[in-house]
Amino acid sequence: MENALTVRQLNFYVKSLLEGDARLVSCCVRGEISNFKRHISSGHLYFTLGDGVSSIKCVMFKGNVLRCTTQLNDGAMVNCYGRVSLYERDGTYQLYVESITPDGLGDKLLALQKLKEKLLKEGLFEEANKRPLVKFPKRIAVVTSGTGAALQDIINVISRRFPVCEVVVCSAGVQGEGAAGEMIAVLERIYNIADCFDTVIIGRGGGSTEDLSAFNDEALARKIYASPIPVISAVGHQTDISVCDLVADLRAPTPSAAAELAVPEYTELLQRVQNISKRTEILLKQKYEIADTYLKALLTKSFISNPLRLVEDREIALDNCFNKIADKTIRNFENNSNRLKNVISVIDALSPLKVMLRGYSVALIDGKAVKSVSQINVNDNLKLNLTDGSVDCVVTKK
Repeated sequence: MENALTVRQLNFYVKSLLEGDARLVSCCVRGEISNFKRHISSGHLYFTLGDGVSSIKCVMFKGNVLRCTTQLNDGAMVNCYGRVSLYERDGTYQLYVESITPDGLGDKLLALQKLKEKLLKEGLFEEANKRPLVKFPKRIAVVTSGTGAALQDIINVISRRFPVCEVVVCSAGVQGEGAAGEMIAVLERIYNIADCFDTVIIGRGGGSTEDLSAFNDEALARKIYASPIPVISAVGHQTDISVCDLVADLRAPTPSAAAELAVPEYTELLQRVQNISKRTEILLKQKYEIADTYLKALLTKSFISNPLRLVEDREIALDNCFNKIADKTIRNFENNSNRLKNVISVIDALSPLKVMLRGYSVALIDGKAVKSVSQINVNDNLKLNLTDGSVDCVVTKK
């Protein structure tokens, strides 16, 4: 009893054993998915992986889900790469999945995933590098099979929506060995005369993963990224996203959708022009009516029949302004003159000369005023300043 473990201690110990086993830290488990569930708020995936005899619970966190390109659903056979550990709260061990590949295509899909991660790190998928499409294109280059239904869909949509736009067909293989090289060669010829085009549409109709493999070619992806004009990727598949979709300036789910994104709707534009024309006509009519009313009001003014009256009114106003300025200038001068006289009177009243006129004098020794008898000695020479002159004196007694 003294050595009894708590449930938490037991689960923690078992978890440490699982995570300490090198074979379980990084392993690949093959099986069929069931009970598949995507958590709405967190974005994590929860499912069960089984082989008909046994099963194991699996969890894939959102960060790894965002990098996963495999279509997941109940019944899918997959290879799950991850680690085995124990969820301490419930005491159940499960597989923490980091990546998933379909069974049988694991190597190819893994290589594709690595390629996407490589291009992502290089910045080829950055939204900041994607260019906006030309709103009213004059000529569009379409890189696809010359015999496929995708080409006809694009031509039909553009002809219906924006017939003034010219479609230039640049035929190339879109499936099988050498297809990527053909599309690269066609793109190079387009880039050499890039000034002749406003947009490039590259793609094909739907197909299997193998059929669409050419659009996961690294060299083709880099050629699309280096395009001097906007590129729409129109690979006809909804579930998987190809490398070309990620590097293109815009991705369309189908060739028809690409055509709709590439050009505006002609009838809508025509309707907009007509609406603008009507609004302009209404605004001009309103401005004309306002101007006409104003003109008629002016014609009723007296100065129209006698223009000199307008000049006379302005002369009177000018005289009034001049008189106001003159009156204010005179008042300011008089006020300043009175203030100056008051200041002079105050200064004059404080002048020492006023005191000396009453019989007082100022005694100086060596040019300094004598303020006390202690400053004077017998036989000192004094100078007495009076109002009308000065007297030199000798002190005989103190």
